Amino acid sequence: MTLKVINPFNNEVVSEYPEMTEIEVKDILESVQEEYLRWRKTSFEHRKKLMFNAAKVLRENKDRYAKIMALEMGKPIVDGRAEIEKCAWVCEYYAEEAENQLKSEIIETDASKSFISYQPLGIILAVMPWNFPFWQALRFIAPTLMAGNGGVLKHASNVPGSALAIEEVFHQAGFPKNIFRTLLVGSRKVNAIIENPIIKAVTLTGSGFAGRAVASKAGGMLKRSLLELGGSDPYVILEDANIEETVLTCVSSRMINSGQSCIAAKRFIVVESQLKKFEELYVYNMKNRKMGDPLRENVSVGPQARHDLRDELHEQVQNSIAKGAKVLLGAEIPDDKGAFYPPTVLSDVRKGMPAYDEELFGPVAAIIPVKDEAEAKRVANDTVFGLGAAVFTEDLKKGERIATQELEAGACFVNAYVRSDPRLPFGGIKESGYGRELSYYGIREFTNVKTIYIR
Repeated sequence: MTLKVINPFNNEVVSEYPEMTEIEVKDILESVQEEYLRWRKTSFEHRKKLMFNAAKVLRENKDRYAKIMALEMGKPIVDGRAEIEKCAWVCEYYAEEAENQLKSEIIETDASKSFISYQPLGIILAVMPWNFPFWQALRFIAPTLMAGNGGVLKHASNVPGSALAIEEVFHQAGFPKNIFRTLLVGSRKVNAIIENPIIKAVTLTGSGFAGRAVASKAGGMLKRSLLELGGSDPYVILEDANIEETVLTCVSSRMINSGQSCIAAKRFIVVESQLKKFEELYVYNMKNRKMGDPLRENVSVGPQARHDLRDELHEQVQNSIAKGAKVLLGAEIPDDKGAFYPPTVLSDVRKGMPAYDEELFGPVAAIIPVKDEAEAKRVANDTVFGLGAAVFTEDLKKGERIATQELEAGACFVNAYVRSDPRLPFGGIKESGYGRELSYYGIREFTNVKTIYIR
């Protein structure tokens, strides 16, 4: 079997990679385990130096890595460069903060000395998606290696070039060859990898279906897991929101990565008094998004990552229209061989429509009209997902209260779009997963939180 990369812009084969055999995977895992036994004993100062090197390598190769993403999954080149910059940031963040984040904590007890120690857990498997090929992997690798663990990456099958480039980053930075490795395998081999006793934990970013499968297997093996799954983030627009600034923020969030982001705004819940102006401005700003070749500097909307994903999105849109949603913009597949889907705006979206109930992973905005704040909060929480949410209001105290106490999500923002930040924990609740990445929570997820008691 081969992993075939098809450029979603022109439907041409970019490259093909032979899938690794079970023996090759086993040999890699054993090599990583052997290296880990040495790596775990290295100093934070040593790891810090190498992680800063990784940030440097990323920046020096920013254009090349951005081009790989554009060819493999259609990410606009300008977005790809920004993604690499963010990857360099997360490397620098953990290089600076890891030692302090994993510092032993003295706890006063009846012992002469008692404390909590954060020790490496072992080899961590990451099962990562295609939509942010570098960022999703780097936000796992940086804390994992700084904590003294080893890592292996099973990336999405349509981005093997990105996966190998990530491995290259750490080799060029001076890390031991086998402390982090990429496994070029399809999803059907993941269970066998989890079963290998060398793997101590697994982290997955992806669909609910994939998350359930991995969590079930890891749980059956009594291994720790972390899941970051889908989202249908609600953005609540209240009566006193600054509508011009709100619309710009909402459009920017919805169109992140050509709409293919778990934490992109998906459902815009707008009170009646703001509805007409919100719709007019939203459509105007969506029309100004240029769609085309992701390698062109002036393009902000590339193709969807694969034709089948584009077709699934279109089916969700058409089913919503059939159930009464009103088309304000887009909703038609362009006559192009690329996997393009146009910026689309649906209004009058109601419960029972895919645009209300499901995650639409593409450049489609669902506007849901509500009478007042109370209904807006109810609709925002009326979802199986709980990754991110935002509220827009000029009353910052009210916004803080709603975000803190009343919106059901792992990250809630006021007058800003939801984003990940190395300094803040990131993750969801409900069917958006469990566990936290980033911040000190993220680096501690895959450590042995060890109690030490000395009489």
